[in-house]
Amino acid sequence: MMSSLLLLSLGILSLAIIGCMYRLLKGPSIPDRIAALDTIGVLLLSMIAIISILLKTFAYFDIILVIGILTFIGTTAFARYIERGVVIESGDDDSDR
Repeated sequence: MMSSLLLLSLGILSLAIIGCMYRLLKGPSIPDRIAALDTIGVLLLSMIAIISILLKTFAYFDIILVIGILTFIGTTAFARYIERGVVIESGDDDSDR
């Protein structure tokens, strides 16, 4: 019973990823595309966690952590790019003093 529910949830998450892929490709604006990309990262994270539960192993927890960190860094970098136009600013930090 539990494995069939987990497989059903994997199917639902797959459909959600397909929906987010559509939003990523056809999004009307860049923030919509960034939100879709962030959501895909979280959905992939969830799918790997469910696969880990199905296989009864802790081996995938490192992968989950790496995907979570990369998703956070990517979303932060895109948001900074939208806000300022650059991700990493060049220049002296001492000139402000």
